[in-house]
Amino acid sequence: MTTRDTQLLAIRPIISSIKISANMSQDERFQNLTLRPVIKLQNELFILVFRNYIAKHKNVFYQLTIEKRLNYIENAVHKDIKFRNSLKGIIIGQFTTEEYEKYILNSSALNKRMMSIVKQRLQSNIQLFDKPEILKAV
Repeated sequence: MTTRDTQLLAIRPIISSIKISANMSQDERFQNLTLRPVIKLQNELFILVFRNYIAKHKNVFYQLTIEKRLNYIENAVHKDIKFRNSLKGIIIGQFTTEEYEKYILNSSALNKRMMSIVKQRLQSNIQLFDKPEILKAV
C-alpha cells in the first residue's frame, strides 16, 4: 500500500454502525467500507459546494418551501450532470488505488449508491442551507 493510500485510510472516520456480513453483495460491501466513510469525511465540503451551487443558481433555493427544497436538492444531485460529476470527483479523489480498481469494475451501480448517500446527507443537513442573515451595523 502506498503512503497516499495509508494516509487516506487514516483520516477516514470510523462509522460504528456499519456491519459487514458474509452474504453482503460486493457493491454493498464497497458502499459500507468505502463510500460511507469517504462521504462522511467530505460532509463539510459537500455543504460548502451546495451553498455555492445555490448562489450560482441565483439563490432561488431560498424562496422555496421545505418540500420544494428537498426536491431541489434531489434534482441538483441526480439531474445536473456537471454538479453530479463534481460530487463524484470529490468522492473518487479520496479512494485508495485498490478502491478505485474495485470502483471501475461496477462504476454505474456504485455511482447511484454514491449520489443517493450524498443526496440524503444534503437533505438531512437542510437546516444548514437557510439563507444567511445580513448583519446590520449598529
